[in-house]
Amino acid sequence: MKITSSAAALALVASAVAAPSPTSSDKPTKRQSGCSSAVSLNAQTNVFKQYTLHANNFYRKEIEELAIPNLSDPSLEAAARKVADTGSFVWLDTIANVDRLEPALADVPCDEILGVVVYDLPGRDCAAKASNGELKVGELNRYKTEFIDRIASILKAHPNTAVALVIEPDSLPNLVTNSDVQACRNSAAGYRDGVAYALKTLNLPNVVQYIDAGHGGWLGWDANLKPGAEELAKAYKAAGSPKQFRGIATNVAGWNAWDLSPGEFSKASDAKYNSCQNERTYVSTFGQRLKAAGMPNHAIVDTGRNGVTGLREEWGNWCNVDGAGFGRPPSADTGLELADAFVWVKPGGESDGTSDSSAVRYDSFCGKPDAFQPSPEAGAWHQEYFEMLLRNSNPSLL
Repeated sequence: MKITSSAAALALVASAVAAPSPTSSDKPTKRQSGCSSAVSLNAQTNVFKQYTLHANNFYRKEIEELAIPNLSDPSLEAAARKVADTGSFVWLDTIANVDRLEPALADVPCDEILGVVVYDLPGRDCAAKASNGELKVGELNRYKTEFIDRIASILKAHPNTAVALVIEPDSLPNLVTNSDVQACRNSAAGYRDGVAYALKTLNLPNVVQYIDAGHGGWLGWDANLKPGAEELAKAYKAAGSPKQFRGIATNVAGWNAWDLSPGEFSKASDAKYNSCQNERTYVSTFGQRLKAAGMPNHAIVDTGRNGVTGLREEWGNWCNVDGAGFGRPPSADTGLELADAFVWVKPGGESDGTSDSSAVRYDSFCGKPDAFQPSPEAGAWHQEYFEMLLRNSNPSLL
C-alpha cells in the first residue's frame, strides 16, 4: 500500500442493527463454531456492539509457528500470545489465498465476527510497486469469476457466521489523488467496476461491508474531501446501494493517531490545507461529505500499528515505519457515534515491502530513513518488526 504526500497539489499519492440476540440455545462455548441458525446482520446499526472481532487462525498460526519460536527475547512470549488472541482481519489478497477463507470461518463462535479483507483488483495499487497484485489491467473477468464469485460462494455456504468485509484497500482513493499517474488512469475503469461488483455480489445477510477510504492524511486534505466522497458514493450507487453496506474503513495498514491533538503534522508548512489531522476528525469530517453524497457514512478504524506517533517524516511515508507499536485493541467503545469500532486490519508482523533496492518489487518508500531496514518482501513475516511492535505497544502488551 503506497501513499505519499504532495503539498503543492494538496493531495496524497498512493502507494454492521446487529443480528438478533442469540437465544440461550444459540450461545456457544468458545469451542463451537457459528450459530445454530442463519445470521442476519442489520447494517443500519453497529454490529461491533454485539459481536467481538474474531482472532483469525491464519494470523494465530503465524504468531505461534513463526514468531514465538524465534523470539530474541523470551520475555516477549506472553505479549505475543496476547496478540494471537486479539481479533484481526484475514487478508484475501490473491486468488490462491481465497483458500484461507474456509478454514478461517470454521472456528468463529456465534458471538464473534470474522474480519476479511478483499484485495485483488486488476492493476492493484497502481501507484506502488511493493504491493502490486497478480491481476493485470484488463483482467476484470478473472477478478469477478475467480476471486469475488468464489468468496461469495464460500460465504453463502456459511450463513450461520457473521462476517465484516473491508473492500479493496487503496483502490478508489488512488483514483482521487493519482489521476496524473498513467497506471492509475489505466486501472480506473476496472477499479470502479470491480469495487461495485464486489459490493453487489457480497451483499449477503450475514455480511456487513466497509469500503476503504484511505486516511486523514490522504483524502483528508481539504481539496480531496468532496471528490473523495463522490468517488466512493458512485461505487456504492453503481452496486445498487447494497443493504449490507455500512460505510468506510480508514487508516488500513496506516499509522495515523485516533485523536492526537494537535495532529502529528500540525506544524508542517502545508498543515493549513488539511483540517483532518487525526482519524477522529477525518471520520467526522469525511463522514459529513459522504452523507451529502448519498452514502452510508459509519467507519471502522485500523489501530493495529498506530501506538506510537511522531515517527514519519511526512504523511505519506507508509512502509514499515521504524519505531511503531501495536495500538488500541479492537473495541466498539470509540466515543464517536460515526466510528463503529477500532479494529486490527493489518497483521502486525507482515512486512509492507522490501528494503532491498535490487528487488523487482522494491519501492523507494521502503528505503526511506523512517522505514525499518532491513525488511523482507510485502506480506512476508518480519520477526524483528513484530518484536518491535510488541515492545512499543501502546497501551502496553508487556
